[in-house]
Amino acid sequence: MRSSLRPGLTATLYYRVPETRTVPHLLPESDEFGGMPSVLATGYLVGLVEWTCMRALAGHLDEGERTVGVHVDLSHEAATPPGCAVTIDVELTAVDGRRLTFAVQAKDDAAIVCRGTHRRAVIDLRRFEERLADRAAMEGRA
Repeated sequence: MRSSLRPGLTATLYYRVPETRTVPHLLPESDEFGGMPSVLATGYLVGLVEWTCMRALAGHLDEGERTVGVHVDLSHEAATPPGCAVTIDVELTAVDGRRLTFAVQAKDDAAIVCRGTHRRAVIDLRRFEERLADRAAMEGRA
C-alpha cells in the first residue's frame, strides 16, 4: 500500500441502468427473480458500489495488490428503473492496517437510492490466488 492510501480519498461513478441490470436478470436461472419488477437489482447496486470504491483506490496500491470486498452495510431505499442514471459517491473514511472503510451514497434524479458503508481488504493478488488454488484442490478431493 502506498502512503497516499489514507482517509479522504473519493470517487464518483455515473451509471445509466440497462435492462440487463434489473432484478429479473440478476440470476436468470431463478424463476423467483424472473417475476420481479424491472428495477436496478440490489446485487448489481452492490457491484456498482464496489466498482466505485476500486476507482477511489486507483494509484494508491502497490504493484500486485488488489482489494476485495469483505463487508457491505447498505440500504436500498428507492427503485431505479432502466434508462435512468444512478450516481454513486464514496469516501474512504478509515484505514486500519489492510482494512479499508468507505462511506457510500447513491442517488438517481428522483431520490437517494442507497447509503451505508462498505469495507474492503487489501490483498496480495499472487498469494490470494495461490490460497484459492489450494482451496479448490481440497474441494476436489472431498
